[in-house]
Amino acid sequence: MSPNASSLAASLVQSVDWLAVAPPTVAALAGLAVLVADLFLPERRKHLLGWGAIAGLALAALALLPLLDGDRSTFCLTTGAHACSYTADTFALVIQFLVLGGALVTALLSFSALDDLKLPAGEFWFLLLSSAAGAALLPAARDLATLVIALEVASLPAFALVGLRRGDRLSSEAALKFFLSSVTATAVMLLGVSFVYAATGSLHLSRIAAALTHVDPRLDTLAQAGVVLTLVGFAFKTAAVPFHFWVPDTYVGAPVPVAAYLSVVGKAVGFSGLILVTVLAFPSYADVWGPAVAVLAALTMTAGNAAALRQRPERPFSAVRLLAWSSVAQAGYLLVPIAAAGYADSGQDASRAVGSTVAYALMYAVVNLGAFAVAALVARTSPANRITDYRGLYAARPAAALALGFFLLCLAGLPPGVIGLFAKVTVFSAAVDAGLGWLAVVMALNVVVALYYYLQWTTELFRTSEPAAEPEPVPAAGAAVTRPRAVPLTVAIALTAAAGIALSGAPQLVLRFASSALL
Repeated sequence: MSPNASSLAASLVQSVDWLAVAPPTVAALAGLAVLVADLFLPERRKHLLGWGAIAGLALAALALLPLLDGDRSTFCLTTGAHACSYTADTFALVIQFLVLGGALVTALLSFSALDDLKLPAGEFWFLLLSSAAGAALLPAARDLATLVIALEVASLPAFALVGLRRGDRLSSEAALKFFLSSVTATAVMLLGVSFVYAATGSLHLSRIAAALTHVDPRLDTLAQAGVVLTLVGFAFKTAAVPFHFWVPDTYVGAPVPVAAYLSVVGKAVGFSGLILVTVLAFPSYADVWGPAVAVLAALTMTAGNAAALRQRPERPFSAVRLLAWSSVAQAGYLLVPIAAAGYADSGQDASRAVGSTVAYALMYAVVNLGAFAVAALVARTSPANRITDYRGLYAARPAAALALGFFLLCLAGLPPGVIGLFAKVTVFSAAVDAGLGWLAVVMALNVVVALYYYLQWTTELFRTSEPAAEPEPVPAAGAAVTRPRAVPLTVAIALTAAAGIALSGAPQLVLRFASSALL
């Protein structure tokens, strides 16, 4: 073999740091193990697949612990400038913790739904673990190809999860809308990625950032178009207005645990990808994406809150639909610090702004999963899950009503939900520090508007139910809660409530944890 050929072969041989890639790898292997086990387990033992899925997610989360001692990278270029496709830094670890924790709570919510809706257990757990593996891979991706692949690995199983209720029209319609919107987003994003590659000659985020600082003037328009189209693709994934139209119907048509998964893990995937491409790949084009993200943030929070105001108890609206519009508004708040990063004077200021988004995402994940957990509990006896079905919930299920009231107050940013107030102040401060006073005013007005529908739903929990003369529903509901198969659902409510209370008592823990998520 000639020296040149030997040198080329050596440059192509890479050692894989299996410890760095352990979290998504463990989740993926657990999904394969569950799928194979489903072939051999009899029907009466299918519930073991769920506990196997939980064990796999727990092991994937534990695999994060050895990575806390420092950044680890793998799949790196062996020639030229140092650039890697996978980096397990503090940002990636925090988002992976959020993703795997959210998937674990979703798994606890899913036991009852599998029984009540007669969903195929093997397919469900395999799809959930596969999507979680892709979601855990994305925050560590450091090139555009890996980003797109991870995004699709997280999204494709989610389509099937939404439409898993076979024969249900709403479920099929929701899956179709979700699929078409996601495919459109991916096509637009790939077009943007191709433009960026044509202008810079690289897919690695660090190399793109370096190349965009001195791009050929003849390619500047192409580079700007690539930046904008890439952002548009991620705007679909984050449900930013005007790319949010798929959210309410998808959440209502999907099983409640799947809607909870999309609202937390799906958003974490979209926002972490958006942060990576803006802060790491396109910092020199901050004058392009900074104002665009600021406008998207204002439109998203306003449209989400305006639509949520229409979900009134006197109308037959679904509580899940209200949570869907609420999640759109919350996405607007999450976009504010990313916009602030575009106006930052230094990379350190941009990292602090990113930390504000991560802090808000952690708070939102805990309380929103808790709200969906109570919605899943109510859905067992009231499948329509209308807001009126929560009237008098305190009389029938005091603990669940108190937990849901606490979660709604956290989302509204009112005491005793101190963690919600703390997170909103953090995001508000990021906008003010970046000089985005107008965006801070828009956010403040939207927070006040959102109080109306959060408090209205909260008051429904403690109102006297209209059909007070009918005693039958209360014992039936009690029986549903105390059945053995509802225990994981009760555990999920208890875990999220305990986490919310603990964080409300020490909100600085979230900010300290999120502040470590530096890029």
